[in-house]
Amino acid sequence: MVLCSCTANNTSETDKGGRDITADITPAVDTDPAASTDPAVTADPVVTDAGNEEGSSEGTQTDKTDEQEEEPVKLTEAYKRYDNSNPIFTQHFGADPYAIEYDGRLYIYMTADAFEYDAQGEVKENSYGKIRSIYVVSTDDMINFTDHGEIPVAGPKGAAKWANNSWAPAACWKMIDGKPRFFLYFADNGGGIGVLTSDSPTGPFSDPLGHALISRSIPNCGNVLWLFDPAVLVDDDGTGYLYFGGGVPEGRVADPGTGRVAKLDPDMISVDGDVVTLDVPYLFEDSGIHKYGNKYYYTYCTNWSVDQAGTDKYGIHNADIACMESDSPMGPFTFKEVILRNPGTVFQLWGNNHHCVFRFRDQWYIVYHARTLEKQMKIEKGYRSTHIDRFEMGEDGTIGQIKMTYKSRPQLKSVDPYSYNSAVCVSQMAGTQFGDSAAKRWDAYIHNGILRELDPPMAKINADPDAAAAVPYSACGGISYTTGFEQGDFIEISGVDFGEGGMATPILYLRNKGAEAQFAIFADDPAGEPFAKIMVAGADPSTLPGQADKTLEEGAFEKYMADAVQVPAGVHDLFIVCTKGGEVDAALWKFEK
Repeated sequence: MVLCSCTANNTSETDKGGRDITADITPAVDTDPAASTDPAVTADPVVTDAGNEEGSSEGTQTDKTDEQEEEPVKLTEAYKRYDNSNPIFTQHFGADPYAIEYDGRLYIYMTADAFEYDAQGEVKENSYGKIRSIYVVSTDDMINFTDHGEIPVAGPKGAAKWANNSWAPAACWKMIDGKPRFFLYFADNGGGIGVLTSDSPTGPFSDPLGHALISRSIPNCGNVLWLFDPAVLVDDDGTGYLYFGGGVPEGRVADPGTGRVAKLDPDMISVDGDVVTLDVPYLFEDSGIHKYGNKYYYTYCTNWSVDQAGTDKYGIHNADIACMESDSPMGPFTFKEVILRNPGTVFQLWGNNHHCVFRFRDQWYIVYHARTLEKQMKIEKGYRSTHIDRFEMGEDGTIGQIKMTYKSRPQLKSVDPYSYNSAVCVSQMAGTQFGDSAAKRWDAYIHNGILRELDPPMAKINADPDAAAAVPYSACGGISYTTGFEQGDFIEISGVDFGEGGMATPILYLRNKGAEAQFAIFADDPAGEPFAKIMVAGADPSTLPGQADKTLEEGAFEKYMADAVQVPAGVHDLFIVCTKGGEVDAALWKFEK
């Protein structure tokens, strides 16, 4: 995170709903990790024109697919190619990423970059000054990501009301009193580091201190220019360590002396002992830490004033990610190598460099940000999006220079279409946005074709005479959904395994706020022929036969389905497209054999 303080409006939208700004889709020539380090990033734009479940006695009225010839629907323009895996999502920005693994899933926490506007309503340069939340997404296959929305961190609506900003998160978890406890560290601008805690990786988070964990009042921290950009390590013995700091004092380009490490108490929210200075050559910002074997590796972003002497001695350039090695988590560290050049060397738009090195399912990755999403949107005002690339770790801990690509990592597992799948777990959205239930602490369940939230859950279930028929469901605590589907909008789910194919009933759980709508489902090519269509009753339930007496409680999602269709055999990328109508929210999808 580059230090800056200005004021701006913070919004979670990338483009005021995804339709005000058009963009070319620029495919990456460099999709193979072994390919050239200087891929072309411009090319022709890709713009395409284009049964009952458990506990349910009856499904919502639906109709068969329309037999008459229909005009192809023009798809909403997407911000990346259908087969690209970077950036990892396009429904909003995400910067300064940090990754942790928990219970078979990877969680990524990011600074919530969002458009700022001038008095004329034009997008202006990113100032970071009003960022007060942190985005979190998760995956178990490295291609489809579940959007868990924003964690409110700073300001009047945040958990840490004393803080002005929430930048550059770092996260970890640790067993405390026999239960997993999650810790989210963040930078309050450049003036200190706070910590939030939760019993879930997605929150809700609370502030256990009511003030900064790291501030200038702590010995050996008062002279650090930028108290920000934390990284955290929980060692094999359960001991925690926090790394932070940055900035270049005048006349100290080669040895800024602003890196720090602190041992944490067992509670992970207080410092144990003295804060130690790290001797880091050409440090600018962005502390990172990982362990391999018995060695500890401190990674960081070099500054913007690297001279020839620095390049000759260390092989570094401006704003590279460099790596140092030590036998101790507290250092001292010795310089080892450069592992990531500035993303501007590949994607043409330069900016600050921020990363995290991690291992997931025995494969090593680096997560970092680049300005690729805003480039596709033709904005170029400093808004960052998250990328992930894989690499092979050498036996001696050597990483080498990691190749930055649009597509370099395989999908680790297929998606099961015969189970409930969240509509916010996608490889891409176009037009629609993430919608977050206000009731993230509530449980959700499916009963009689309705997806509901319960508050409190047991009280309502026990009062329900058909409670035994209720099917528990919770995507991430409460209901999350994609919101605002209009004609041409779609979601893409990569790597869906239909097995041997056969006949199956397509099911969507939807909430329609507009007129009658229709969804079509495509395999691999949304410009081709759909293999399923589902009609959706309008907000006026009389728009479909048999709906006049049907009412739906506020906030609930209703089951819509079509007659059984022939589903394709094998693994396919699935596109769920709104082909008629608008103002539809989607919560779940599945196919039922």
